[in-house]
Amino acid sequence: MGLTKKETIFLISLIVFLFAINYSWLDSKLTGFLTQENYETVNITRVVDGDTVDSDIGKIRMLGINTPEKKEKYYQEAKDSLNKMILNKTVRLEYGKDKKDRYNRTLAYIFLDGENINLKQVENGFANYYFPSGKDIYYNDFKEAWENCIKENKALCEKSVDICAKCIELKELDYNSQEAVFYNSCNYNCNLNNWRIKDEGRKNFIFPNFNLNSKKEVVVKVGEGTDNSEILFWKGEEYVWTKTGDTLFLRDGNGKLVLWEGY
Repeated sequence: MGLTKKETIFLISLIVFLFAINYSWLDSKLTGFLTQENYETVNITRVVDGDTVDSDIGKIRMLGINTPEKKEKYYQEAKDSLNKMILNKTVRLEYGKDKKDRYNRTLAYIFLDGENINLKQVENGFANYYFPSGKDIYYNDFKEAWENCIKENKALCEKSVDICAKCIELKELDYNSQEAVFYNSCNYNCNLNNWRIKDEGRKNFIFPNFNLNSKKEVVVKVGEGTDNSEILFWKGEEYVWTKTGDTLFLRDGNGKLVLWEGY
């Protein structure tokens, strides 16, 4: 015997009701699982430098940023900034694509009271943005923070006042050939002695006592070779520019920013 109309409606309603209850339970469990996987609360016990800290779970390398090394300008300011913000405080970690680096340090964004501390380091001018494994959901925030820092002209973002800063242009950056091409647009020669090219990470190329003549180009190429007036070799590196995206920063002999270009 078939079901009556009322019985059919009741049965359908019951099924929907039970499914809704079960879905809510399942959803809450799934959310809890994701939270446990991607977030963790820790205590910061020591600040190592501007982008690395110690905690009760070990060393943490902060995602999205790179700060100056020892003996580099703004190293101490970057470290002091972290000390002031998070030392001896309980923070929330948010993990990215990889949870550990090759040194077995935890990779994470650090949040305190809902504020992204990694991002604050860029906003304060003590870090450049850094995404070696590829762009994530926070990339645009960090790029925007860097652009705002440039506008405010502070710390690592301070613009060069060198007479040649307005002359040197980046004509090309090719990660396939690992080459960067610079052009002197001015009507006078520019000595680039101690000028520095840097990627988002820690790789640096320091110009020798080199003159880039008026209306001329020079190629800086990763690899071994003999330098001349048209090409300089970035020796000691297998590669510099990553296929997942990178940024070139050019600074003058005083460490001031001449130009930057990302892809």
